[in-house]
Amino acid sequence: MKLLEGKTALITGASRGIGREIALAFAREGAHIAFTDLKRDENMDALATQVEGMGVKCQGYASDASALQEGENLIKDVVAVFGRIDVLVNNAGITRDNLLLRMGEQDWDLVVKVNLKSVFNLTKAVQRTMIKQRSGSIVNMSSVVGVSGNAGQSNYAASKAGIIGFTKSIAQELGSRNIRCNAIAPGFVETEMTKALPEEVRNAWVDSIPLKRGGTPGDVARVALFLASDLSAYVSGQVISVCGGMNT
Repeated sequence: MKLLEGKTALITGASRGIGREIALAFAREGAHIAFTDLKRDENMDALATQVEGMGVKCQGYASDASALQEGENLIKDVVAVFGRIDVLVNNAGITRDNLLLRMGEQDWDLVVKVNLKSVFNLTKAVQRTMIKQRSGSIVNMSSVVGVSGNAGQSNYAASKAGIIGFTKSIAQELGSRNIRCNAIAPGFVETEMTKALPEEVRNAWVDSIPLKRGGTPGDVARVALFLASDLSAYVSGQVISVCGGMNT
């Protein structure tokens, strides 16, 4: 018996990076996969083909998680196709880094909208389905920056810290309905986003990590799998750092 056999998982922002690796990890464990990105492209089509090759159902959706109505429509569409949603992974996110002195209002608003409001939108929309099922696991992607802060990332840190407070509150609100809500706080993970950083910045990050390496999307995906599965049936309202010991 696979860990997610017969369950349906919805993952936002999953065409690449951490979200893509989570989708693949879940599919290997038997989950049917619904996933989103802002627009349909070759990355979305390639992921759908790869997941379907594992013998599970898969559907990609072009959807803006930061728009409330699109989130509500997405949940309706996924339930219509798959019949249920057992796991929601709120993974969609962006950065617009700058010192506060130089940060424009637009960059603040956009990061908070995409990173934090999207979590509100999808969680609010999916709760009806999970309450009716009397079961569900919600996994929100925060960051170690949301735990400890980081110069030049006040907008990103605020959005990710907000996710932590939201996660703990929803765990308390929905726990009596057998719905769990947890957050993952990745540290420095090797993705397209971090590869765009200057080499000296990347090296400084790695030097600050006790395990002396950057994380991989697979490192994060395995923790997401634990939180999605019944292995974590008594875990809710928690924040698990996946950071190689950096945030200790």
